[in-house]
Amino acid sequence: MSRTVLVTGATGTVSTALMNALEGADVDLRALVRAESKADGLRERNAAVVVGDLDDTRSLPPAFEGVQDVWLLTPNSPRAPENNMNALWAARQAGVERIVRLSVAGAAHDAPNRSGRLHALSDRETEWSGMRWTILRPLWFMQNLLNEADDISGTGTFSLNMASAPIGMVDVRDIAECAARVLLDDPDRHHGETYTLTGPRPLTFDEVARQLSLALGRSIAYLPVSDDAKRGALLGYGVPKWTVDMIEEYAQAYVSGWGDFTTDSVADLLCRPPRDIADFARDHAAAFTRC
Repeated sequence: MSRTVLVTGATGTVSTALMNALEGADVDLRALVRAESKADGLRERNAAVVVGDLDDTRSLPPAFEGVQDVWLLTPNSPRAPENNMNALWAARQAGVERIVRLSVAGAAHDAPNRSGRLHALSDRETEWSGMRWTILRPLWFMQNLLNEADDISGTGTFSLNMASAPIGMVDVRDIAECAARVLLDDPDRHHGETYTLTGPRPLTFDEVARQLSLALGRSIAYLPVSDDAKRGALLGYGVPKWTVDMIEEYAQAYVSGWGDFTTDSVADLLCRPPRDIADFARDHAAAFTRC
């Protein structure tokens, strides 16, 4: 009998990739969206769309009713622990059997960034929820590079406040396929497990630039900038101050060596090596090319 999987954060990068990874699987997909206007494209994936908001517990029961498995992704915001709490409350009320939660690498009470500390609170609450649970903790997403696509396509350069930090960055498609693997396995198989997901090797952004150059057939350069310069650019784009502060904290942690590691979790879950930056660059070359 098919299990019903509720996907929260359904229009985001990771959840969209997860629904792609679950395409054709013997599950009934249900997608939680904040507004009906955000449902475009989700029904094409044969997902039942339910409108609800993790900020509002009263809106959640219809989304969670009859669900066995929840993919729990909360937005990065000061309200993230509240959103997680609301989802777990709705899940318990509905008799959900399993939570598969997206956290972050290094989540801990003493993490050097607010995102890691907030995720640690939600991880612990999930562990104490009384339901089966699995937590995925990915490192920096390769897909974050798509935020630099306009600069790369227009000027052949991109700027980050990461200095020469090595990071075991991971492809979002691997995160999604790991999540799909957990969701498709027996609920007991991964209960109580926390998987830290990385790519195959730590990378500096100079190496990222080299791989983009090879994939695009033209020279791409990484231009490191100061925290203040990056902060000014992000605020100029209208990014909220809380988010800008969080991004700066991550950058400072990475520069200190916080992301200089890899794990075998992707390979263990998928029985293949994780995607390399060369794979990402080749597969996304069009995004970095001006028409």
